[in-house]
Amino acid sequence: MVSKKMRMRGVAAAVAVLALGLAACSSDSDDTANDDTNATQDSGDGGDSGELIKVGFSQLGAESGWRTANTESVKASLTEENGIDLTFVDAQQKQENQIKALRDFIDQGVDVIAFSPVVQTGWDEVLQEIQDAEIPVVLVDRTVDTTVTDPYATWIGADFKSEGVKAGEWVKENYPDAKIFELQGTLGSGAQVDREAGFDETVGADKILGKASGNFTRAEGKAAMEAALQAYPDMNLLFTHNDDMGLGAIEAIEAAGKVPGKDIVIVSVDGVRDGLQALVDKKFNFVVECNPVFGDQILDAIKKVYAGEDVPKETIVVDATFDQTITQEEVDARPY
Repeated sequence: MVSKKMRMRGVAAAVAVLALGLAACSSDSDDTANDDTNATQDSGDGGDSGELIKVGFSQLGAESGWRTANTESVKASLTEENGIDLTFVDAQQKQENQIKALRDFIDQGVDVIAFSPVVQTGWDEVLQEIQDAEIPVVLVDRTVDTTVTDPYATWIGADFKSEGVKAGEWVKENYPDAKIFELQGTLGSGAQVDREAGFDETVGADKILGKASGNFTRAEGKAAMEAALQAYPDMNLLFTHNDDMGLGAIEAIEAAGKVPGKDIVIVSVDGVRDGLQALVDKKFNFVVECNPVFGDQILDAIKKVYAGEDVPKETIVVDATFDQTITQEEVDARPY
């Protein structure tokens, strides 16, 4: 179904084309008309009329180095130079803050809403309000579980379950008899749910001694690991849902007189510079990348959605894996 916003943009575009044609017919030279047309095409703005695309973006927080890099990528891409009038809101990892931001975007009459949801559920009411306002949604990084029909135009992010599978396959191949503790991310988030499912299904649930959430933060990862070392003294492998929690766990492991990367093998997900440095330092053993730098893809999706073009329902950001063979030069060259 074509929304009211889309129909109005279609009318505006037709009027602009007609006006351009009349101007060309009445001009003194074809070169002048061509110069005007090229100036419009090269402007990088939201449309032929020169208007910017009003975008409301709600980031879930700044809980990790990964999230900071993702925010920087978004802000670097969604600029006026690229045709975007951006309103950016940090939800500080609270769903109520994010829901308020989404409703504010509706009131502001933005053209497109983009957000990275804190958790998967609890969005039904606000997503229905956005749909009723006929504002298209671009989901970023995490997904939603909702009863609303066709709640978003497209989603861009990593395959979290595949990340868990990759981590599990490495453990299964290299440490088949490992006694594993799992540091979970924010409970109910797409990254936590899917990474856990992928990893546990691959290594086998019987290999997991215990689990606790570190909420994707370094401080909470350290606290959870301190408790785990007391509760599971036989643990010899840690799977952490992100690098920041793993870095916090290193502090707890060293404080307990153990050697991270040796006494307790550490397998992580993210691939931020600090995490890869831990690989170089032999404190992490294996890292599955979750690339945060895809602002250019978000920009492309927003422009296509705004223009009413067909977009894929999902776009998977390609990830790599790293082990202790990574060099210092490779880490230093990382953009995040």
